[in-house]
Amino acid sequence: MKKYVQFLVALLILGSGHMTAQDNQQCLQNLSIFAENAKVKNYTAAYEPWMAVKSECPSLNVAIYSYGERILKDRLKNAAAADKAAVQGELLALYDDWIKYFPTKRGKSKVGDILSSKAQNMIDFKIGTSQAIYAIFDEAYKKDAASFTNPKRLYNYFKTLYDIYKSGNGAVTTAMLFDKYEEISEKFELEGTSLAKRLDVILKKEESGAALSTKDLRRRRIYDTNSNAIGVFLRNLDAIIAKESSCENLIPLYQSSFEENKSNPVWLNRAAGRMKSKECADDPLFVTIVEALHALEPSANSAYYLGILNDKRGNSSEALRYYEESIYLETDKYKKAKTLYKIALEFKAKGRKSKARSYARKALGFQPSLGKAYLLIANLYASSANDCGNTQFEKRAVYWLAANMARKAASVDASIKKNALKTAVSYEGRAPSKTDIFTEGKEGASVTFSCWIGTSVKVPKL
Repeated sequence: MKKYVQFLVALLILGSGHMTAQDNQQCLQNLSIFAENAKVKNYTAAYEPWMAVKSECPSLNVAIYSYGERILKDRLKNAAAADKAAVQGELLALYDDWIKYFPTKRGKSKVGDILSSKAQNMIDFKIGTSQAIYAIFDEAYKKDAASFTNPKRLYNYFKTLYDIYKSGNGAVTTAMLFDKYEEISEKFELEGTSLAKRLDVILKKEESGAALSTKDLRRRRIYDTNSNAIGVFLRNLDAIIAKESSCENLIPLYQSSFEENKSNPVWLNRAAGRMKSKECADDPLFVTIVEALHALEPSANSAYYLGILNDKRGNSSEALRYYEESIYLETDKYKKAKTLYKIALEFKAKGRKSKARSYARKALGFQPSLGKAYLLIANLYASSANDCGNTQFEKRAVYWLAANMARKAASVDASIKKNALKTAVSYEGRAPSKTDIFTEGKEGASVTFSCWIGTSVKVPKL
């Protein structure tokens, strides 16, 4: 150990010619002291040695900044009113120094992560104006969106802009608000897909019957936690924009902007998507936007929207042709899964349950962690309880099948786990009771459904 410390000291001397061996030795000792105290959350004891290292050897180790953030946040929480401003200044300056001395980690930029953490703590500790906070979030996103991945911070990036918009003092237009919403929701989708790709590797391993390693289980917990956070904050994001994006607001906005954006596929895609999600697809403007998009750049999205248009016109065969074209045009399997799921929803809305299940299953073939596809199938089964089975017992047995699908949704997708489990419990409550099972003598038996469902379910044991 002594030789290792001497080696580190020698490296520091070589890299810092203006410092003496004694200075470097002192920095290493103080680094060890503050790090050990910070690990056990004794931030008060960590402060003095941390300050010494930061002042004398600011480029010694990234722990100066990662632990320093914790130390100063604790100090700020406990500071007297007269001292708060000074500690706030220390905290904000820490992030600037962090970027100066350690802007990367393992060769990848961390600027977006560092700056977004700065902005988030300005919110948490009520430092600065909304305009100042938004400017830092915006800088983080524009400089390094790749490391700006924290769901809470992404949500607050948009929420801060929304607050400025609602105040009427920041010259934020409705168009700017919608553009930023689309940008951030697309970022959420990107991060969600990134997680899904990693989670699907584990799910496929699990489905094959192979035992998951300790590392697999640890990663699964991390993926589930992050997926749930993305789900929560994306729903919060959607709840905010829902207040502003009524058809009454969207249609005039897009009408006034169409001419200048009719050759912009990004704008056309976003406008069509927003109008569809807000049920504005019956307006002639939706037709205009979709046809312009498909003529400009035929894509999975434009073909999907043309499928919707033809469905609304009663051209079922033409709609299906466009839906299939949409799937064909999409090359990314995770985007393909989302397109298939959207098509499944369209068939569900039209009461074509078998077709809806077929597309939901296809979606799961490309993304096994797409829990909402399982939840859609569960809903399809539950809605068929009165149409399947010959006896009352058999009709209600459909709910076991629906509950199984809902629990499957919960097991693969943490972002909808709470809702999926609640749905499963609701369906189980409608299934035959233990008394019914005993009276019918069906314990452990299989109930087969000859309707469109075409499968069976096993009656639970008492």
